[in-house]
Amino acid sequence: MDASTGSAGKATDMEREASHRLTIFELEEVAPDSFRGPNWNIGWPRVFGGQVMAQALYAAAKTVAPGRPPHSLHLYFILTGDADFPYISYDVERIRDGGSFSTRRVLAKQGERAIFSMAASFQAVEEGFEHQVAMPDVPPPEGLLGGNEAKERYLDNAPEGTRHYWNQEPLIEFRPVEFPARSDTHEVPPPQHIWVKPQTTLPDDPLLHQAVLAYASDITLLDTALITHGRSMLDPDFLGASLDHAMWFHRPFSFNDWVLFTHSSPNASGGRGLSWGNFFTRDGTLVASTAQEGLLRVKARK
Repeated sequence: MDASTGSAGKATDMEREASHRLTIFELEEVAPDSFRGPNWNIGWPRVFGGQVMAQALYAAAKTVAPGRPPHSLHLYFILTGDADFPYISYDVERIRDGGSFSTRRVLAKQGERAIFSMAASFQAVEEGFEHQVAMPDVPPPEGLLGGNEAKERYLDNAPEGTRHYWNQEPLIEFRPVEFPARSDTHEVPPPQHIWVKPQTTLPDDPLLHQAVLAYASDITLLDTALITHGRSMLDPDFLGASLDHAMWFHRPFSFNDWVLFTHSSPNASGGRGLSWGNFFTRDGTLVASTAQEGLLRVKARK
């Protein structure tokens, strides 16, 4: 029996829930270049940033001519989204359509509140120079703990809020290569490596594979900046939130197999932490890179 599923029945339930979760990418066009996406409450008071990023990517792509996949996203989280609000609106501005590139700006709103903005660039497919960093030499996902077992180990001694959040996340399965011990050394934390994959088979739609990878990029990245400080994003005396996020898509890929998500954090200062990440397919191909800066603030004691 696969350690990541526990039983065939549970695996079927997870796959069904993950497939249902994909409905967040089914945007309704309510006016020219204006879209509405369903919100998904997973038991956390704020909207998950990866959801907004993925939906905004879909909204922008709907205004771009075929044959121009996205190659970069640059975004800011302006206000905390309300998880109980039933939808998020996305207004797309067509900045430019050139001979090779299309640029879009997206503003996400709940009611009259702007919660998120994104600039996205799309490029016609072309050939060019090729090089990439090497994929780290890590064990393959088979044999690593996954599913509930990985969550229990990864969340050992985590606050109840953190555990509840992770247990409600049905779309992405993760298998950590190492389970970092949180400490107070204040040294630069070592790189972390996590294999990630959707819990269900994705349809043959390259944009959907990119959107789900963008969704996954926001799940664990900022935690790398906290490991050496003995903190969790949902510690009761800690205030943490994503401030900005960037993502670059390098090469076509399928997210129906495991992808290695590498994490590193070069800096924390000024109440903020910075994390970098790369995504490698199983054969070592670098398909995407990401970076995120987040607020890392300890609440003042009353």
